[in-house]
Amino acid sequence: MSKETANKMGTGAVPKVMLSMGVPIILSMVLQACYNIVDSMFVARIPDADGIKNMGEYAVNALTLAFPVQMLIVAFGIGTGVGVNALLAKSLGQRDEEKVAKAAGNGITLALIIYAVFLVFGLLGVKAYIGSQTKDEVILAMGISYLSICSIASFGIILFSIYEKLLQSTGKSVYSTIAQISGAVVNIVLDPILIFGYFGLPEMGIRGAAYATVIGQVASMLIAMFFHYRKNTEVKSGREYLKLEKGIVKEIYVIGLPAIIMQALMSFMTYGVNLIFGTVSQAAVTAYGIFYKIQQFIFFAGFGLRDAITPIVSFNYGMGDKKRVKQGVFYGILYTEVIMLVGLIGLELFANPLIGLFAMSEETEALCVMATRIVAAGFLFAGGNIAVQGVFQALGCGLESLIVSLLRLCVVVLPLAWLFTMLENADFMIWWAFPIAELAALFATVLFMLRAEKKIIKPMKERNS
Repeated sequence: MSKETANKMGTGAVPKVMLSMGVPIILSMVLQACYNIVDSMFVARIPDADGIKNMGEYAVNALTLAFPVQMLIVAFGIGTGVGVNALLAKSLGQRDEEKVAKAAGNGITLALIIYAVFLVFGLLGVKAYIGSQTKDEVILAMGISYLSICSIASFGIILFSIYEKLLQSTGKSVYSTIAQISGAVVNIVLDPILIFGYFGLPEMGIRGAAYATVIGQVASMLIAMFFHYRKNTEVKSGREYLKLEKGIVKEIYVIGLPAIIMQALMSFMTYGVNLIFGTVSQAAVTAYGIFYKIQQFIFFAGFGLRDAITPIVSFNYGMGDKKRVKQGVFYGILYTEVIMLVGLIGLELFANPLIGLFAMSEETEALCVMATRIVAAGFLFAGGNIAVQGVFQALGCGLESLIVSLLRLCVVVLPLAWLFTMLENADFMIWWAFPIAELAALFATVLFMLRAEKKIIKPMKERNS
């Protein structure tokens, strides 16, 4: 067991450790959001063909319809990774080397099983899924082409999600950042080459965007694997650890399953919003897709900080260090709120130039600007929810985290959005469902955190420094 790693999360100043672990994760996740946006920017510029005008807008719409499944793939990968992260970090704090190795090995095997499921979906289920959201033949064909490729080659993003968390759980988030950045750069470079057919390659349109995405994901996976097996000396490797062990799998999914459901709820919400907003206008669906990717800059930064909160709090919880657990909670919430405040100000000030990058029609552009300014109002509420969910994951409060996600992403937002579609000014009112849902969830977050403080943190004994 590396003493350096134990000291970093167990004895280093919590604010500095959180920043040293969180900043690389934030950078990598913001870059992830960046290449999601770059995908849409290039796709939006696909030239008109076969007498069809605004082909780029059709393509962006197709990406929006495909996005919930892409989020679902990520949900299973990241959710499983969150469970592995928490279990491995806690086992490190307890100095249980055998359990550390089993947590890592079982996580990798679970990732392969998850991939097999999405491979089958990519081969058999894509047409029915896209067809449930649109009857437009152009959008349907584009959506099927894009999502089939992303699902069939999803092993890259699923396995990367596990190896990323293995590196983060031992305090080596800089290596997961390098892997993430490398894949993002590959994606960004390949996007225009494959979409528009540069350097003698065929012009592949939306299929080119899909191939660029999966190639970038595989690149990130391979680099993360390299760093894990070369740098993660605290984690033993071997075939014997790949064999699923009921107790380990259960411990992974005690934390991981709520995290999967939490992430999957984002997919369900997006699918539901696509259906609901489609009753208002097709432009509203496209506007939502563009806005969602822009807001990912801020939300992914918050998620990056949350991914630093979880191992730090979990490690010190495993060590029984009450003071450091409380510091992890405090600074985690503080830093996340700062991120969301900066994002709120940035979007309110620069909504117009940001939306202008996508070259949409005037109607769609106006909807995007309005949506950005309305939904950003809820970012400060969302910051508290995101940070405390990281704390819940670290303390084993998976159910509380799940309830907060249900409130944020389904229970409040979807019924409200549906009700607002019945109003005369529906194109304005539907966007208010998002900040209202974040505020409602924040009330539950505060109540759950007070209970966790009373029942879990307060009974811990103070450790001597």
